Amino acid sequence: MSRRLLRWVLPHPILSAWLWLMWLLLEQSARPGPLLVGLVVALLGGRAMAMLQPQRVRIRRPGLILKLAGAVLVDVARSNLAVALVVLKPRPERHAGFIRVPLALRNPNALAALACIMTATPGTAWVEFDVEDGELLLHVLDLVDEADWVRIVKDRYEQPLLEIFQ
Repeated sequence: MSRRLLRWVLPHPILSAWLWLMWLLLEQSARPGPLLVGLVVALLGGRAMAMLQPQRVRIRRPGLILKLAGAVLVDVARSNLAVALVVLKPRPERHAGFIRVPLALRNPNALAALACIMTATPGTAWVEFDVEDGELLLHVLDLVDEADWVRIVKDRYEQPLLEIFQ
């Protein structure tokens, strides 16, 4: 098989290998049927990714990723407790709301990472990003101080992402 044909059939070999492995783990079988179906799914998944033509990811400060991941884990734990308090002990001064956060981020990979962070943090949800204005519309379950939320997003998440991706 020529190198060019192999690259066409298997454009993202690592992704295809992981898809195949995940398929087999979910099937909990190494019989010929699941092996073959998993292989087809893995090859089609790799081709689909090639058709999307994703940009190459350039990470400028890989060490900062661990620091950001640690901050996100702590924030997720805190947010879980805060959401539990909101649900178990409702107060009239607490209310949900939408805020707009002006972002300097433009890198699609950094924006995707920020979207994952914001959505994974209980009590917040990424609603929309206006590409022209660079504004993020964020829903917050316990919105007390809008400026505080803007500061949190910009300082705790956007700044490290800018350093990592741009």
